[in-house]
Amino acid sequence: MPSLRDTIAADLRRQITTGVLKPGERLPSEPQLATRYKVSTATLRDALALLQAEGLVEKVHGKGNFVRRLRRRLTYEGGTLTPIVPTLQVTVRTTQLRAQGTLSTLLKVPPQALLTEYLCVSHVGESPHSLARIYVPRDLAPAESSCRWSKPAELGPRLAETREKVSARLPTPEEASTLRISSALAVLAITRVSADTSDRVVEAALLVLPGDRADACFTTRHATEYRRAEG
Repeated sequence: MPSLRDTIAADLRRQITTGVLKPGERLPSEPQLATRYKVSTATLRDALALLQAEGLVEKVHGKGNFVRRLRRRLTYEGGTLTPIVPTLQVTVRTTQLRAQGTLSTLLKVPPQALLTEYLCVSHVGESPHSLARIYVPRDLAPAESSCRWSKPAELGPRLAETREKVSARLPTPEEASTLRISSALAVLAITRVSADTSDRVVEAALLVLPGDRADACFTTRHATEYRRAEG
């Protein structure tokens, strides 16, 4: 038998998907909804948390809960985000730091080796779409500060291998704040490591994509030999 939380979530979900509650519309206050459904505020918040995790409702601090507007989905494929949205803007912050812990392991460099970090946040208008932290050995960092979702163009001819690991997890508090998403909304976390023909790691990227607006697509091409029949 469905719990009160699930029953409330199902009713609000139905109202959202059928258009009774429209994108951008503010829901009644939590005490009002708790009274309407005859449950405690704690139970009502649990129901809203389900809808927040599904990307149907977003809670704006100090303002209340709103039906979430549909976000354009982007696809991460081949190191890039598609489709290319004309209004997609990227802010970049460049920092010089020294390798420690995981970064030292990913980049195969000694601890304290000099690195350049590119912190990139893509957004459409005021809506953040993705977060990337890209690390490059200091001697390979280009002069210009730019975000590279794809591999660095100047290293293209030398790149021999790129490995990507994808996992689903909950965002860290910093990621949730930067991307303006609920801490209960899963994200796609992609760790990408690129090496050149000498097996030197030239880039390590930690990418975070909100699960409600991003897909990851991977294509494997198999070589097929065609042999002519003898005779």
